[in-house]
Amino acid sequence: MSIKVKFSYTFLISLLCLIGFGLIAYWIGAARIHTFDNQIIAYVQGLESDSWTRFMKLFTWIGSQLPVMVILLATLLFLYFVLHHRSELVFLLVVVGGSALLNLLLKELFRRNRPSLHRLIEETGFSFPSGHSMAAFSLYGAIVFLIWKHIPYLLGRIAVIVIGACLILTIGVSRIYLGVHYPSDVLGGYLISACWLTASIWLYQGYLEAAYEKKRGYARP
Repeated sequence: MSIKVKFSYTFLISLLCLIGFGLIAYWIGAARIHTFDNQIIAYVQGLESDSWTRFMKLFTWIGSQLPVMVILLATLLFLYFVLHHRSELVFLLVVVGGSALLNLLLKELFRRNRPSLHRLIEETGFSFPSGHSMAAFSLYGAIVFLIWKHIPYLLGRIAVIVIGACLILTIGVSRIYLGVHYPSDVLGGYLISACWLTASIWLYQGYLEAAYEKKRGYARP
């Protein structure tokens, strides 16, 4: 399979995620997603215990602004000073920064109120899409992609993907458990971040391919 075909598949995934997000946004606006939200909320919050609450508060903290900024800064410094991968540094900044801006715009556009029943913590601001879910998917998803690129073994790549997916999923579930987001907020956040991340990967890989072809052209006698 050629590189160009792989790129088009990446773009297709981005488009499908955008369509999925659009459907969720439409169902929220048409009040057709209450059953989905209520069933998942009932199950997740039905697990409530002191130990689960401590666990979920830990993961919701991992997805909050301060840890995200610290992990982002540490990764950027590592990419710049240790690996000297400046293009990957720019890629990571674009993915995370673009996701944060997109979340602000979408929340202001949809202006969905947060759940009002059984909150274990307090949050302000609008609910859809989940900012924690978007930040987690964008940051940890981009880091997984960058690590995945440099792992030559299949088992290592699978392990990185599984660890990243578990972290992202747990952060999203913690927001439902703590009563500050609907499941559709979390799923919508995942889908729009997946759209942004895969579109960014598609453009980034295209840039690398173009740079490689240009370099090859200069190297020809």
